[in-house]
Amino acid sequence: MNQATARHHPRHDDAEVLLAGLVPAETLYNAVRADPSAPLAVCIIGPGGCGKSALLAALRQAYLAAGISVVGTGAVPVELKPSSDVAVLVDDAHQLDGPGLDRLRRLAVNGDVRLIVAYRPWPSKPELDELADAVGGHHPPVLLDRLDRRGIQMRGAVRLGGALPAPVVDLLCEQTDGVPMLIDCVVDSLRAGGRLDGDRPDLPPGVVDRVRHGLDRLAPQLRALLLAVGLGAAPDSEILAEVLVLDQVVVVDLLAMAQAAGLLLSDGRVIPLVRRAIVAVAAPGTRRVVQRLALAAHLERGRPVLDLAHQLVDAGVRGGDLAAVFERAGDAAMSEPSGSGAAAQAAQLYAQAVAAGADPASLAPRWAEASALAGDLDKALRLADQALSDPSCSDLGRAGNVAAAVLAQRGLLARSAEVYRWVGPARLESAAPLAALALLGTGSLAEAREALAASAGDRPPTLVSGAESLMAAGALESVAGSPTAPMLALSTLTRAAALLEAGGRAALLPDTPAALAAIVALHCGELDVAVSVLERALSSGAGGLFARARHQLLLAWTAMIRGDLALARRWLARTVPDSGALEPREELFAAAVAVGLARRESDLPTLQTAWAAAREAIVRHPADLFALLPLGELAVAAARLRDFDRVAPHLAQAWILLERLGDPPLWSAPLHWYAMHAAMLRGQPGAAEPHAAALVQAAKNNHYAAVLAAAGRAWMQVLAGQFDPTEVEAAARGLQTIGQANDGSRLVGQAAIRTTDRKVMVALLGCARALQATGPGAASPVPEGAPDDSPEPVAATRRAAAPVGAPTLSDREREVADLILTGLTYRQIGERLFISAKTVEHHVARMRQRLDVTSRDELFAQLRMLVGASLH
Repeated sequence: MNQATARHHPRHDDAEVLLAGLVPAETLYNAVRADPSAPLAVCIIGPGGCGKSALLAALRQAYLAAGISVVGTGAVPVELKPSSDVAVLVDDAHQLDGPGLDRLRRLAVNGDVRLIVAYRPWPSKPELDELADAVGGHHPPVLLDRLDRRGIQMRGAVRLGGALPAPVVDLLCEQTDGVPMLIDCVVDSLRAGGRLDGDRPDLPPGVVDRVRHGLDRLAPQLRALLLAVGLGAAPDSEILAEVLVLDQVVVVDLLAMAQAAGLLLSDGRVIPLVRRAIVAVAAPGTRRVVQRLALAAHLERGRPVLDLAHQLVDAGVRGGDLAAVFERAGDAAMSEPSGSGAAAQAAQLYAQAVAAGADPASLAPRWAEASALAGDLDKALRLADQALSDPSCSDLGRAGNVAAAVLAQRGLLARSAEVYRWVGPARLESAAPLAALALLGTGSLAEAREALAASAGDRPPTLVSGAESLMAAGALESVAGSPTAPMLALSTLTRAAALLEAGGRAALLPDTPAALAAIVALHCGELDVAVSVLERALSSGAGGLFARARHQLLLAWTAMIRGDLALARRWLARTVPDSGALEPREELFAAAVAVGLARRESDLPTLQTAWAAAREAIVRHPADLFALLPLGELAVAAARLRDFDRVAPHLAQAWILLERLGDPPLWSAPLHWYAMHAAMLRGQPGAAEPHAAALVQAAKNNHYAAVLAAAGRAWMQVLAGQFDPTEVEAAARGLQTIGQANDGSRLVGQAAIRTTDRKVMVALLGCARALQATGPGAASPVPEGAPDDSPEPVAATRRAAAPVGAPTLSDREREVADLILTGLTYRQIGERLFISAKTVEHHVARMRQRLDVTSRDELFAQLRMLVGASLH
């Protein structure tokens, strides 16, 4: 019996099982079985575990079944001669010495023989090459290697007696790398009692022990090499020579031996199943020593060490060198232009550095910054607070900027300004302009100018640094009272946004230049600019993770102001994060958008529901310069719902803030516009007059304020019942020029309700229709061409038809129409107005007749035009 068959007794005699999936082996076996008496000289070459011994076992059975004796090198005389009734099968020929290989070579060249020689591709010997040349003249070599996925499926199915589930095939591919011997170990264990179900099956019990038993027969140096590589040492001769304390030439041979034995992947790492077995047999102390040696060797030669460092920390190892690995990796991740993903990775690496023994206080500022950029604001604030309370902290500027930025994002801009004051521009270094932004937003104009001036020294000329400087400068320009201030500020902030887009790397800011540019654009009627800068910021990911909801909400706000309520609703729906909760600043804007949408749709029940949520949002967000728009919207809604006292204190804070800034027209005009409407809804024209006068005063140096002033004056005249239709129409068209065609349409609608001149009413209603047609207006619930699951909202292209001219409604009919539009039934309307449901029905019938409509939809469309404006 030859060397292979003497130690290899296959569990299955069936050749189909032995050779399943091994296509070249099956081909050779079938040829021998078809004509076992034919001469044959062939070499079988392949790594260990790839089926050479299994093929020899199958051939031995075929020859014996045909009456042909089988011998091997260990059972033949020194002078082996050809024989017609003998087959010579030799396994592991690479282990034979020179004379033994020479005897086989002579046998191959002396005549017709049956000689089959199997060996591994390493070690290379001249005598083995000569034998291969001699045998190759008779038959090309049979090359065996690892199986692909299809081969694994075939072999597993044959050995198991049925098809393998896909997750089991995945497990075999991952753990065995297609080595047939390892596949057989796993599949045989599965057949003996392992689980085949489940999406993520694990190795059956006992498999690792079986593989480990086979590894025990390896040479000690080879086992040591497998352990070192399995524990993270690079499969590199220089690294391993130092770890194993061996000559580099010896290590090169050991690596070649391991590869030829079928124990390594193509990249030199240990096959996962083999790694589990070799690591399992090593004592914990031995593993830590090997990992320590590998870490030192990697560090000395500048090789990657992160995976190895993770293993050491998981094993409980600590040390300065190990902590430094994670710290450097965290710093490298923070410099990557990959947004929140890189920041989250950096935060994890800093946590690992602390677990490995790094000083938490020294890492706290960087860890806080990474956490904030990754979206974990709670953790960022805790770490920044820890650093700020440590007198020995060497990076107070970074910690202060993190704390201030997070506080600003949470709507606590005044507290953010306090942090910036305490840290000071000297320690803030390149982030110093951000202090000016927070100070300005809370009314400290002189301090803001000083902070910006103090930061004008030696700052790095980076894109982020430039964006920060321009952002602060633009914000300061916006509070100037000159006619050119709004456009100058908008231009500066737009350039800041462009710099941040190009910067790539996420920057931690109290607000983004795109958001500030959009807010300034909204305050001066440049809605197209707002949309453009926000869409660019979203596309580039500028501002990082936290800024996405901010930009989406401002797009929702812009669409709402334009009257594209469907688009506004779609943007609003996209702002809710995975956690389900927005930060207070974004929560305030979201609440104001929800309230504004309900108010503009004359939907009283929805307005009441949205107002309940808005009351909580406004309590959590003190007034600041950059949140005046939602405050104004909520003030109008509060007046409509007779709950104005809830917002009055916040409005008072806003007026004080604006007064401290010198009542800049750009910022004060929109709030006066909202306040005027709130006063009119409360039935207090006297309270509206100061705001109308303030708009007139602001109009001297601000075009946007001039348009609002004209519209405000016209609106008050309409409510007083004494108005010039031409002046009203001109004011409404002025609103159209600043992007508020919807407000203009409501203004002329109110005038149409109150005129007694049918000709004037028809003309005003025609103007209202024209104004609605110039903007998105009453958009369809789902914009045409934009399905509900589209990645981003798109503007609506289809608009509802406007009503034709119609007679004036009576006061009672207007009351009934108002309640119909809120969705109440006739009985509910009757209870509300203290009349019978029959009387309500009578009023509705008269309105149908007056408006010359037949369907419910037509009636609602006409009523929204005539009385919907009264909700606003």
